[in-house]
Amino acid sequence: MAQICEICGRGPQFGNRISHAHNVTKRRWNLNLQSVRALVNGAGRRMRVCTSCIRSGKVQKVA
Repeated sequence: MAQICEICGRGPQFGNRISHAHNVTKRRWNLNLQSVRALVNGAGRRMRVCTSCIRSGKVQKVA
């Protein structure tokens, strides 16, 4: 499953893992995605949302 937030659309960032001997290999930083029941158009829906969207209040949780 894709590592993409359904609210803000952020995905993983890519870079290099550099060892002490300066060997360079690819790596990726994934988002901290949580499965949340959110209120969408008056109905509860399960979404994969990053924690920064949850903390900033962009997601209204179903009680």
